[in-house]
Amino acid sequence: MIDTIIAGRLINFAYGIYAWGVLVIVFIPALLILIITPTQLDRRRITRWFARAVFLLVGSSIRIEKGSNLPEGPCVVVANHSSYIDGMILAASLPANFTFVITQRMARFPFAGYFLRRIGSEFVSREDNNQRHRVARKLFKAAQSGDALAFFPEGTFDDRPGLKPFKLGAFGAALRGQIPIVPIVIFGARAKLSSQMWLPTPGALSISILEAIEPNNHDSALSLMTTSRDAILAQLNEPDLTNKQVSDGLDT
Repeated sequence: MIDTIIAGRLINFAYGIYAWGVLVIVFIPALLILIITPTQLDRRRITRWFARAVFLLVGSSIRIEKGSNLPEGPCVVVANHSSYIDGMILAASLPANFTFVITQRMARFPFAGYFLRRIGSEFVSREDNNQRHRVARKLFKAAQSGDALAFFPEGTFDDRPGLKPFKLGAFGAALRGQIPIVPIVIFGARAKLSSQMWLPTPGALSISILEAIEPNNHDSALSLMTTSRDAILAQLNEPDLTNKQVSDGLDT
């Protein structure tokens, strides 16, 4: 029994080192190519290709369920947030026209911040309400012109299983702009690389794209948010961590 446990830990350790090695080896040429690629759409396509390559090489190709639910036009994707790799999972899974909204602290990492800027990601600060609302107005104006947006409305994550309360910002803007909300459920990311882990572990990854929620069927941002959150919670198979308090602001 002890030998089996030790062997399992050694296998996980070796896998984790290998996975980080794959990420570094793929990231360096990807960054160099992004530097010389002139258009943002092409940079996003390249990023999607490299993200898929990483997951393929580490044995965790992402299975996409109900992909036909994703609208071809403007929409707002909202997904559960449980891991450092959630953004990479969506980048590998969604079309290249998506703009990702990411917490401001990621901009401070020299290489990662530059990489994210090159693919047109927007950074928002949890502490600066005015900045969040400026970014929200900018993004949803772009969405009305044809762009698609991706948010993690919980705003943060930790190693505790469950779905945290959502912030209202994205849902209020979607309601005003009459842009459909598309809930997405990410499976397997928490077990692979949660907030308390330094090394990834083996495991399958998948996303389920749920039916779009039309804002014209809702009379408030709270109603739109609750419906979206309930749809994710029903599929997630994790506990509801809400305390019934609703946060305002743009999601990060």
